[in-house]
Amino acid sequence: MLKILAGREMSIAEIVKYFSISRTAVNKHLHILSDSGIVRSRKVGRETRYMLKPEPLVNIQNWLSFFKHDWEDKLSALKRFVEEDNN
Repeated sequence: MLKILAGREMSIAEIVKYFSISRTAVNKHLHILSDSGIVRSRKVGRETRYMLKPEPLVNIQNWLSFFKHDWEDKLSALKRFVEEDNN
């Protein structure tokens, strides 16, 4: 859902076409994403339109990158240990 909302604003009717779940289920997911700040919504007449808000995802990615380097170091050390143990 996040991929299809990246870079464009869409109505629920447009979003539903991409999924094999009900409109109600799509609406529920959109409300959760909107409440979490990942998706923004705005009313256009009687229709609500949704669009990805990438900033929270960038913040998460930056936070995870800190741990990525740490885990890469640990996995490299484990690999060396296992390879040395097998020789």
